[in-house]
Amino acid sequence: MTALLEVRSLQVEFDRGTPVLDGVDVRVRAGEILGVIGETGSGKTTLARAVVGLAPVAAGRITVDGRERTGLRGRALREARRAGAVQYMFQDPLRSLDPDLTVLRLVGQPLAVAGVPAGERRGRVLEALDLVGLDHALAGRRPGLLSGGQRQRVALARAIVTRPRLLLADEPVSALDASNRNHVLRLLDELRRELDLAVVLISHDLESLAGVADRLAVLYRGRIVESGPAAEVLERPLHPYTALLAASAPGGGPERRAELARLRAPAPARPESSGCAFAHRCAFADAGCAGRPAESDPLPGRTVACHRSADWRHTEAS
Repeated sequence: MTALLEVRSLQVEFDRGTPVLDGVDVRVRAGEILGVIGETGSGKTTLARAVVGLAPVAAGRITVDGRERTGLRGRALREARRAGAVQYMFQDPLRSLDPDLTVLRLVGQPLAVAGVPAGERRGRVLEALDLVGLDHALAGRRPGLLSGGQRQRVALARAIVTRPRLLLADEPVSALDASNRNHVLRLLDELRRELDLAVVLISHDLESLAGVADRLAVLYRGRIVESGPAAEVLERPLHPYTALLAASAPGGGPERRAELARLRAPAPARPESSGCAFAHRCAFADAGCAGRPAESDPLPGRTVACHRSADWRHTEAS
């Protein structure tokens, strides 16, 4: 199936010569959720911002539904944003929602920008509220009178009111309690099916992605180190960094603690410098890890960029 979002060899630089994203490749199909996982500072948010034209692309290509978006500037970029085919759901709804506007006006803003006649907007807003499970009675309230979960669902309603093809959700549940977190994740799962929506779900929390993402892309220091079907990546990671993320998740008994200790152990022959972004933390790095690892496809649907992907699991860390 053709990808709705395709990112090829993406490089983003805020300072010349210092890439925040370095050769990133991503593909997402309609009706699919791609989870992008990585620790703080790995480049997850920058990837999403680059797709919507909010980060400086130094090299590479971004296409959405077959249309080039990489070089859009000025009027062309404004028109692409007004069309509403791509929507961005910000991490903190309390800061992204205007406190002086009612829910009705907040959710209706993208429709106004897209030029939808005023007479049609109320019906479209109420339809979006229905889709995210919010009572119409909340339409007259302002964000300060809503709970955290309700605010996040307002943000989601605003993101889908234009009937987009692609939704970029940046840490949408990081500030919510367990009940609201699960509710919002279920909503995203339902909406991608109902609307045939491609979703990029950004998180630093594997638990949030495990039950909803179809595929995972693991990002470390601006590079995709592993990708593949979510269940396979979590159950049998091919990269030591992915294994470290999985082992660091809450819970687990003595076996997980032993695995975590193994993955955190210092490497006996770590190279002084390396083209591998993870070598300085890798328990299995050696002299053979000096160059930048090429991406390989060791299993169907899986990719990994690691010099030791074939044997690190069978190596005892010191």
